[in-house]
Amino acid sequence: MLGRFIKTAALATSLVAATAIAATAADYTLRATANSNENDEDYDGLIVFKNYVEAASNGAIEVELFIGTQLCSNGAECLQGVADGTIDIYISTSGGASGIFPYVQVLDLPYLMADDRVAERVLSGDFTRTMREMALEDSGGSIRLMTIGNTGGWRNFANTQRRIAEPADMEGLKIRTVVADLPQELVKALGASPTPIPWPELFTSFQTGVVEGSKNGITDIMGMKFPDAGLQYVTLDGHAYMGALWWMNNAKFQEMPEELRRVVVDGFYALQQATFASPKRKSIQAYEDFVAGGGDLYVPTPEQKAAFKDAATPVYEWFQSNVARGDEIFAALTEAVSIAEGEIKASRDADLN
Repeated sequence: MLGRFIKTAALATSLVAATAIAATAADYTLRATANSNENDEDYDGLIVFKNYVEAASNGAIEVELFIGTQLCSNGAECLQGVADGTIDIYISTSGGASGIFPYVQVLDLPYLMADDRVAERVLSGDFTRTMREMALEDSGGSIRLMTIGNTGGWRNFANTQRRIAEPADMEGLKIRTVVADLPQELVKALGASPTPIPWPELFTSFQTGVVEGSKNGITDIMGMKFPDAGLQYVTLDGHAYMGALWWMNNAKFQEMPEELRRVVVDGFYALQQATFASPKRKSIQAYEDFVAGGGDLYVPTPEQKAAFKDAATPVYEWFQSNVARGDEIFAALTEAVSIAEGEIKASRDADLN
C-alpha cells in the first residue's frame, strides 16, 4: 500500500514538474546571427545578451544563436532577413550595412573620435538614437538599430614597406580597401593608391605585392597571420573606430510587452559594454605577439596625428556631398563628439582635483 502511494506521489510530482516546464516555455524566441566565429567580439556580445535576456525575462524570451553563415552570408542578405522577419537580430559593420543605409559609413570617417572614452560616450547617447530613427524611416519601419558596439578596436594603417609616421610616408603605397567609395577616398586623400581586394585573398596579396598595406585592427592582423605575409609595420593612428551595428526586426521588438522590451533594451546595453571591453583585452596579447615577431609598432605624435587629420579633411566634404543623408548624420556625429569631449574634460578635471 505504501509502495503504491509513493509511486503515485512520484508520478504526480513528475506531472506537476512537466506542467511547470510547459508553463514556463519561452513566449518569444529571438534568432540572432553574426557572420563571424566564436573567437570574435560579436560572439562575446551575443553570449552576454543571451544570458542576460533569458535570465531577466524569467525564461519568457529564448535567444537562439547562429554563428557564421547558417542564416545569411552578407550584409544585404542578412538585413533583408531582418526586414522580413526570418532573422530577428543581426550585427553588421558599417560597410556591411552601407548598401541599404549609406550614411552609416559616418563611422568610417577618420579622426573624428579621439579615443575609446569619446567613442563609447558618443555611441551610448543620442547619436545612436538619431541613426535609429533614420534607419527606421528608410526601412519603412522594419529594421531597428538597437545599439552600436565595437568589433575589433580601431583601424590603423599597416604595411609591408616602411614606418608611416606622417601623411607623406603614405605616398605611392598600394593600400587594400573594401569595395566602397569612402575608404578609397580616404586612401587617395593621404596620397596612397586604394586597391579593393576581397578579405580571403589579402594574405596572398601581401605576399605577391598586389597590395602593400591595409587599414585593420591588430586582432584581425594577428588572427589572419598577416606578419607571415610580410606585414611588419603598424602605425597606431586610430583613424576609425570599428563600430558594430546591432539590428533587430522592429515588428518583433514592438510585439513584446513593455516589460520584455525593457529586458531586451537592457540586454543590448550589456552586449554593448561587453563588445567595448573585449577588443581591449584581446589586443594586449596581439600587440605583444606582433612586436615579439619583429614588427614595428609606431605611435604618431600629437602633431603628426593632427597632420593626418588635416590631410583627410577632403573626405568629410566628399561624404556630406555624395552620401545620401550624409550631411545630416555628419552634423549629428560631430555635435555628439563635441558634447562628449566637453563632458569628459569636465569629469577628468573633477577627478584630478
